[in-house]
Amino acid sequence: MKKILLLDDDQEILLVVEALFIMERFEVQTTNTCTNFIPMAEEFRPDTIILDYRLSNGNGGEICRKLKAHPSFKNTPVIIFSAFAQPDFDFMQFGCDEFIAKPFDIDELVGATRRLLGFKQLSA
Repeated sequence: MKKILLLDDDQEILLVVEALFIMERFEVQTTNTCTNFIPMAEEFRPDTIILDYRLSNGNGGEICRKLKAHPSFKNTPVIIFSAFAQPDFDFMQFGCDEFIAKPFDIDELVGATRRLLGFKQLSA
């Protein structure tokens, strides 16, 4: 079973996304704080990480940079999702593998996650 680590400071989003990925047969761990995020990731060993960009106690972009610089996570896919989508702002500068704007489409989030994890896409 593939594992997802999810960071968002909005408890409702955490609950919805957690339920969504559990239904998709992923193991999910969530947190609403940046505090000790890297040690949490080291313990959980996720296959992919989903980060909110704007957090009440940190910045998902900076966490992404730290993850991509960390030997254990440099190849772990990271998705940043945020309501802070601006046409002149490039979220890829943080090293993420995908950016998804909030409000997000459930199929888009699941599809991006599955694609980054190497799942084959189903034909329509």
